[in-house]
Amino acid sequence: MATSHLNAQPSFHARSNSLPSSQHPGAELKICKGGDQNETKKINKLAGTTSPVAPVMFRHCQHPFTSQIDEYLNRLRASQSASTSSSIGRQLNCLQDLYDSVDMLLQFPLAQQALAQEQQRKLVEQLLDGSLMLLDVCGTAKDALLQTKECTQELQSVLRRRRGVEGLANEVRKYLTSRKAVRKAICKALKNLKNMENKLRSSSFSNDDETNAVINSLKQVEAVTISVLESLLSFISRPEAESKPSRWSLVSKFMHQKRVICEDEEQKANELENADATLRSLIKSGNMKHVENVQNELQNSEMCIQDLDEGLESFFRRLIKARVTVLNILNC
Repeated sequence: MATSHLNAQPSFHARSNSLPSSQHPGAELKICKGGDQNETKKINKLAGTTSPVAPVMFRHCQHPFTSQIDEYLNRLRASQSASTSSSIGRQLNCLQDLYDSVDMLLQFPLAQQALAQEQQRKLVEQLLDGSLMLLDVCGTAKDALLQTKECTQELQSVLRRRRGVEGLANEVRKYLTSRKAVRKAICKALKNLKNMENKLRSSSFSNDDETNAVINSLKQVEAVTISVLESLLSFISRPEAESKPSRWSLVSKFMHQKRVICEDEEQKANELENADATLRSLIKSGNMKHVENVQNELQNSEMCIQDLDEGLESFFRRLIKARVTVLNILNC
């Protein structure tokens, strides 16, 4: 499986160096109530919990990492409606911070003891199966970004050589065909994520002791990871929107002016979709005067891909590390 390692720094990734305030290991854990309630309920349902905010609670082995995990979970729950490249980039950054806290949790002796119990082996193996599926989905997303980036760069090269309308049209068709293949692969990955959601819903259990609390914490992390990856995949594979303007002809422009503006703003925020739409328009019109506009859209798309790929790569490494740590705990 191809993996892209990009050296450029992301334009919108602004990771915070300050972690949520830690509590004393013996102190009572504070329940975090941040985040959108509807999205919180969704994540709680996926994680098989009934608590209104599904806090990570260790009644007998309280320590500061749990409050950090709670904080990052709530931040991600509050941003589940992310649909722009910048908001998804922030989600990926927050996911990295979340997995850093998970790594610290997995180094905690009582957490390791909880996961190593023989009677919990089946549940832990389910988590490992889930992490393997997440790695596969990440691989699909990385391949999709890499393929789109390569096609974008090739198309930019063709535009610079000014090969004429016919030569350009052939290259644009290749690009759009590649994008369709990307959407097909992502559609399969999204179905796999949906299956993971269903499995999480059917595997509920209590977190009345530290063993279940550790596993429940990891389930919540898995649930919110699924949601972030769904947002990322949906952004990359945004369906073609050639027929969108026709529906507005049925209603008054005056009555729906604000709604049109909102949709236009959302479309402008998806650099990949904008590049696709601009290329389709160029092919239909055959007007080479729009080449400069096409070049700008392709440049924006390439920068967007680079940023998303870098954030995804960083998260991918942390996901691998978490999986290896759990495997080592089981094999000790």
